[in-house]
Amino acid sequence: MSVQERKQRERAERERLIVATARELAEQQGWDAVTTRRLAERIEYSQPVLYSHFRGKREIIGAVALEGAAELAAAVRASASGADGPRERVAALARAYLDFAAHNPAVYDALFQLDGGLAYAQEDTPEPLKDAFAALLETLGEVAGDGVEPGLFTETFWASLHGLATLTRAGRLPPEYTGQRLELLVDRLAIA
Repeated sequence: MSVQERKQRERAERERLIVATARELAEQQGWDAVTTRRLAERIEYSQPVLYSHFRGKREIIGAVALEGAAELAAAVRASASGADGPRERVAALARAYLDFAAHNPAVYDALFQLDGGLAYAQEDTPEPLKDAFAALLETLGEVAGDGVEPGLFTETFWASLHGLATLTRAGRLPPEYTGQRLELLVDRLAIA
């Protein structure tokens, strides 16, 4: 291995460590607790080393969001692939989405609530974000219905899931009715 390859590998490892540490700290204490000073202390690198990888917290949030998008896409695809029939696939997708949001609140915020400097729904949208949407579209597109554009239907269903995730987490919707809400969403919107 050349010196250049070793340096590139070490740099990539430092970036993974920064992102993993930021994510861990955010999940434990919220995004307000994530500062370059605290990250530097936790990973035992100087702040200038952090700034050599990320220009600031915004870029770190963006990196966490991209990692989370890949995980969300994998979770949605895995859940839908294990279900038989369109209704079961849509229900599995919805449960996987809400489970991801509930079990990864800081990552979910990085993806959909915070400014990570990422472009959404544009030509320059990063590939992991496009792939997360594609994972939803793969299942939801098949139930969009005649004359309904699959992408538009997917956006509408996704917005409903996001609303359920956000309102439940904020205590605006009682969590004990999440299953019933999902059934309504699947039966009335997706399988009408």
